[in-house]
Amino acid sequence: MLLIHSPPPPKFRSDPPGTGAQMKPSAPGRPWGLARVLLLLLAALHAAAAQKNGINIYSLSVDSKVSSRFAHTVVTSRVVNRASVMQEATFQVELPKRAFITNFSMVIGGVTYPGNIKEKAAAQEQYSAAVARGESAGLVKASGRKTEQFQVSVSVAPAAKVTFELVYEELLKRYLGAYELLLKVQPQQLVKHLQMDIHIFEPQGISFLETESTFMTNELADALTVSQNKTKAHIQFKPTLSQQMSPGQQDTVLDGNFIVRYDVHRTVSGGSIQIESGYFVHHFAPEGLPTIPKNVIFVIDKSGSMRGRKIEQTQEALIKILDDLSPHDQFNLVSFSGEAAQWKPLLVPASAENVNQARSYAASIQTQGGTNINDAMLLAVQLLDSANQKELLPEGSVSLIILLTDGDPTVGETNPARIQKNVKEAIDGQYSLFCLGFGFDVSLAFLEKLALDNGGLTRRIYEDSDSTLQLQDFYQEVANPLLTAVTFEYPSNAVEEVSRDNFRLLFKGSEIVVAGKLRDQSPDVLSAKVRGQLHMQNITFQTESSVAEQENEFQNPKYIFHSFMERLWAYLTIQQLLEQMISASDAEKQALETRALSLSLHYSFVTPLTSMVVTKPEGKEWSEVAEKPVETKNKHKNFYLGGPLSRFRTAGDRRSRITAGPSRKTPSDLGRAGPQGPLSPPHPYPLMAGKSLLPDMLLAPSILDEVFLGVDLRAEDAPQARVPAVASDPVTRRIWERKASGSSTDLSQSAKTASPPGQLPASLRPGPLLVLVSQPALPTLGTTAAVPAAIQAPAVILMLPRQSVDRLCVDIRHSQGPMNLLSDPDQGVEVTAQYETEKARFSWIEVTFKNPQLQVRAIPEHVVVTRNRRNFAYKWKETLFSVIPGVKLTMDKAGLLLFSSPDRVTIGLLPWDGPGEGLRLLLRDTHRFSSRVGGTLGQFYQDVLWEPPAAADDSKRLLRVQGLEYSATRLLKLDYQEGSPGTEISCWSVEL
Repeated sequence: MLLIHSPPPPKFRSDPPGTGAQMKPSAPGRPWGLARVLLLLLAALHAAAAQKNGINIYSLSVDSKVSSRFAHTVVTSRVVNRASVMQEATFQVELPKRAFITNFSMVIGGVTYPGNIKEKAAAQEQYSAAVARGESAGLVKASGRKTEQFQVSVSVAPAAKVTFELVYEELLKRYLGAYELLLKVQPQQLVKHLQMDIHIFEPQGISFLETESTFMTNELADALTVSQNKTKAHIQFKPTLSQQMSPGQQDTVLDGNFIVRYDVHRTVSGGSIQIESGYFVHHFAPEGLPTIPKNVIFVIDKSGSMRGRKIEQTQEALIKILDDLSPHDQFNLVSFSGEAAQWKPLLVPASAENVNQARSYAASIQTQGGTNINDAMLLAVQLLDSANQKELLPEGSVSLIILLTDGDPTVGETNPARIQKNVKEAIDGQYSLFCLGFGFDVSLAFLEKLALDNGGLTRRIYEDSDSTLQLQDFYQEVANPLLTAVTFEYPSNAVEEVSRDNFRLLFKGSEIVVAGKLRDQSPDVLSAKVRGQLHMQNITFQTESSVAEQENEFQNPKYIFHSFMERLWAYLTIQQLLEQMISASDAEKQALETRALSLSLHYSFVTPLTSMVVTKPEGKEWSEVAEKPVETKNKHKNFYLGGPLSRFRTAGDRRSRITAGPSRKTPSDLGRAGPQGPLSPPHPYPLMAGKSLLPDMLLAPSILDEVFLGVDLRAEDAPQARVPAVASDPVTRRIWERKASGSSTDLSQSAKTASPPGQLPASLRPGPLLVLVSQPALPTLGTTAAVPAAIQAPAVILMLPRQSVDRLCVDIRHSQGPMNLLSDPDQGVEVTAQYETEKARFSWIEVTFKNPQLQVRAIPEHVVVTRNRRNFAYKWKETLFSVIPGVKLTMDKAGLLLFSSPDRVTIGLLPWDGPGEGLRLLLRDTHRFSSRVGGTLGQFYQDVLWEPPAAADDSKRLLRVQGLEYSATRLLKLDYQEGSPGTEISCWSVEL
């Protein structure tokens, strides 16, 4: 939450001989790689010393109260300057993008310096003055897929104390059957008093609650307590200093996400009206309704810019989506580049035969040409119109168009406004349009208006290893329409100033929220009717709520904050007004903006129409401005490389040391992502290709993550003596980088033409502290030599309790198709896998639990956890701690993923990168298997008969299980269960 700015460490030269630095040849036995690592350690030690003598956070608290899905979060940080000189403290908080900041203040020397919320135009003078000083005036920046970052700095005198406090609010949105509260925990140092409290109050009753963390360890889990009754829950996290500490270091392990997911009980009426302080909120999400058949046109961009991984991920997702179509659905495909073409002349039923043909068509899509969005959209509408005219669309069905594109229009009609007008006129309110923008080369504002004009919505698909899952998750949102033409009706003498009360569609797993104000003389009972259309009939839901009873319900100050429902109503109304402005005419837009601005100022919300002016103690004229980030036409193509970095994060370590910017990047994201700074360029606005970059456009070079694997150059953090996973081949002199997944990349290819000998390309050089191991490290006296390459890790190691042989090594030599490794109906677990005999490794392993319903699919790149139709992707070696009712998921930095519960077998998955690399399966607590366990591996947990070793050769013996005989041989193997490099063991081995 708080960062310390300290003087930079001295600059050390690390140039190899012949690259500009005059250095003597190294002494024998002391390779350049070792010298560079020593320089790195010296720099890190200097940075650590600077931090210890500076700003200290002695108290940090996060208090979040959630009432009827409306979250009110207060972050308070208290710091003291223990240095003998003035120091600068930076208060930094990441908050959800949907949240509105409502208050910020600093207390210094007993004087409070508040943040004042003003109309944007009124704050322009302070903003311009800050820019003129060369500062990045925006205090709030995009920082990832789901978060924005608030940051403010202040100078602190020796021994002085400062209290920072930030308040923000948001209405939690129901997404695929769950609400999600996201909190970032990033103290950046050990904190004596650190506490996080989350209070949830839901009068409907809490149906399930689960927590997930990307920093939690088994030791930290002792500091987490969760208590829950029917309607309330309290989650508290209060770690001691020792629990916060990294093993063997003085650094904190607290850096990452803390997530709470929950849902509430519902009835078939689906309506719940809650009332507090003269305002009401109506939550509507009926259970048990049948899904309405749908007619879907998938419009897929196949222009040249989609080439490579984008089109591959799109094809993977489309094939999976096609498999999920209901037999009652109809569909067609339109692909486009410079021209648009349909797969079939008409929509076809989603039969097995048609789906298989569509899968083949999707897999054959080739990329080339430009982007003709206009013709593609009109062709999709024409297909639906034609089917409608021929009465081929089932009565009561829902028609959807789903557009996926990665760029702006370049062929045919290229004027965005005219395309929007053409599509709106063609659809004419008959169908709903959903737009997916792949990457950052497409204007999301263009797609957003295109979708909102036609009853849909827009999503950004981030270029990453999980893009396929993002596409699948979006489809799951719209895959099950339940109601159309949904309208809410309330007695006119009872309510006023009601938020939006009519909606085109309601989808399974979502929720509609309506809020309003009670009139002064309203009835004692508030009644409501919700009308909608099912597949073949109209339906009306009726709900009543006693005003007096509801008012009494919300009286517990521990769980409730003052006038929360009035603020919920204001928040919801502002969000809807801002959305309506996107598709409104110029005449309507002004009235909508005026009302949204008035509400924003009255309720002190930082929205796209307002700004918060933060006045610092340096003087009344010295102010900074906080504004709500908005999507602009700028696609962030420019980026800045070079110059000292104040912070950056290392690959394989989730801790974010960049003050702004998307948190997970690949090299393909360079120049495309949102703002990432702050950097320290030599000019206030760095120049690239003759163009100036504004402060909120600076991008940190994300490729550093790929080069500095395992190296931490944080100026503020404690030293970490880790050698980067980059080495050179002594024969070819190529520089190879070992990825977390186990694969390798030849870094020297890009350096051949772009750089002098011995240097990385200029685009990869961040500054003077670039460290490479230029030749393999030599073993020193007394160390153990590397395990011989001939000794491999087996495919699986089975621990066999209560048997004469305590473990069995299993190698798979013959495999055709997916394998059922084990299943136990009493344990409610099944493990399947695909084994590639040619590569001698698992291509995937899948673990399925029946209760709770949970599926985990592991591939070499990442792990995907599927729950309630929602996918969660986690990269290997990223810390994870998730508690779901019935099972706990944990992953450590070695990549060991464990599924455990008190009465179940513990199942583990591991990305083994030692000899015989690939995915590995671990089984612990196997005495808990029932007598009904089976499968290729499960059979060995039945009655196994071991024959004694042969007299002539005691390294061989037979084992019999379920009428089958296997020959076992005593061999040397590597035990992978504790991670790389493994332990040499003697093991009885069988081949299957």
